[in-house]
Amino acid sequence: MTGKATLRTYAFIDRMQPQCAAHIAATSPGDPPLAGMAELFVEMAPGNEVFRAADIALKSSGVRPALQIIEREFGLLEIHSEHQAEVLAAGEALLDALGMKETDRIKPVVASTQFITNVHGYQAQLLNKWRKGTLLMPGSSLFVMEVAPAAYVSLAANEAEKAADIDVIEIRAVGRFGRLFLAGSESEVATARDAAVAALESLEGTEETRR
Repeated sequence: MTGKATLRTYAFIDRMQPQCAAHIAATSPGDPPLAGMAELFVEMAPGNEVFRAADIALKSSGVRPALQIIEREFGLLEIHSEHQAEVLAAGEALLDALGMKETDRIKPVVASTQFITNVHGYQAQLLNKWRKGTLLMPGSSLFVMEVAPAAYVSLAANEAEKAADIDVIEIRAVGRFGRLFLAGSESEVATARDAAVAALESLEGTEETRR
């Protein structure tokens, strides 16, 4: 059973930024995290593997879960704690129990990016219909990133917020692709874009094999 599992995402975040933490807290069915906490995103295939992963992680240290989501193909787990050591210990226990290493994860791929300056009012209104973060204002610059596997987009968002004074409009970390929407001034959004892309490109992992 273990041999059939795929570690799609293993993404450790050392310090959650305020907007990213608020986004998770507003959209999660579990324990709401706070800014400054450490967290770990684990995405597994088949999706049901995430139940075992959650059981191992939660029994191994004092972490708390915000997300345990099973969708059509994959399962996603998010755990967090005030202490980085607790999150790291939970992650190590999870990997050991599954007979895996961190580098067995799938290496993230940036599928597409878009940089739009001077967003039109109608475009902003359309995006604001379903955004869960800050309202997108007309005239802002907008950066949209599409990433696979999906859960890595949360790491990209957090690194972007660390690097620049931007607004997090939306983070979608479930499914085949993850999507991130950031807005602000042209220069700040460009800085955030570079940080997000660099964070993903720095991660080691295996190439994804399409099923």
